[in-house]
Amino acid sequence: MKHITYTIKQLDQVAKQIISTVPSKCLAFYAPMGAGKTTLIKALIAQLGGLDEVSSPTFGLVNEYQDTKGQVLAYHFDFYRLNDEMEAMDMGMEDYLDSDVWIFMEWPEKIPNLIPTDTVAITIEILSPTERRIMF
Repeated sequence: MKHITYTIKQLDQVAKQIISTVPSKCLAFYAPMGAGKTTLIKALIAQLGGLDEVSSPTFGLVNEYQDTKGQVLAYHFDFYRLNDEMEAMDMGMEDYLDSDVWIFMEWPEKIPNLIPTDTVAITIEILSPTERRIMF
């Protein structure tokens, strides 16, 4: 397991390190509200060459991000509002997971039986108002 302690100023380096280290394009982010899941995903999208403005897909459940060629680069899910796994199935979760793009999932604990076996779990721990630790 890898541990990285960082501040907001170090996010770009942390994102580079995650991208170059993880064995899968499917990442599940476990952290309390306000820990910086979306902020970290924003840095990951930027490092991957995404051009879109990254925001939490809380109300739409999924955001799609594209690269400079207009190709889908990543899907960003926020399952916080889901009541059960059937809601994720109804939105076509299997189709998203079958694509060969990056998958970033916030609140994956809401869909434990749908998470692919090769998913990398990333846990964010709040150390202070300005410092976080991730474990993956």
